[in-house]
Amino acid sequence: MDTIKEFQRIMDTQADLALATIGTDGIPNVRIVNYYFNPKNNVIYFATFKDNEKVQEIEQNRNVAFTTIPKKGNEHIKARGIAIRSEQTVFDLADCFCNKIPDYKNTIEHAGNLLLLYEIHFKTATVTLDLSDIQTIKL
Repeated sequence: MDTIKEFQRIMDTQADLALATIGTDGIPNVRIVNYYFNPKNNVIYFATFKDNEKVQEIEQNRNVAFTTIPKKGNEHIKARGIAIRSEQTVFDLADCFCNKIPDYKNTIEHAGNLLLLYEIHFKTATVTLDLSDIQTIKL
């Protein structure tokens, strides 16, 4: 398996990930978010409403974990990293999000001003193609 190639394919084709943060009460919290992965800087971008609880959670503890949501079978990516508020906005990456998730255009048009853009920085990832083909890569 060309693990880097499979990593990129999965990041390009899967549109959702389960994002885990540490709640303000110290208990883990997981939710599904749409994402865009930029292969040039190896950063995941996701948007969230300004008043969402994950904003406070990330401000208190930037450590996160994620797993992409498989469209078929078991293939997915999982990693741990740091989430930070991006200097960019969802409008700056609108084309990237909409190329991956066409319906996201409506979200940006109707709620873009209410969204904050976050980045997830991570150095390693586990690539799972099936239960017998699992490898970890360094980015």
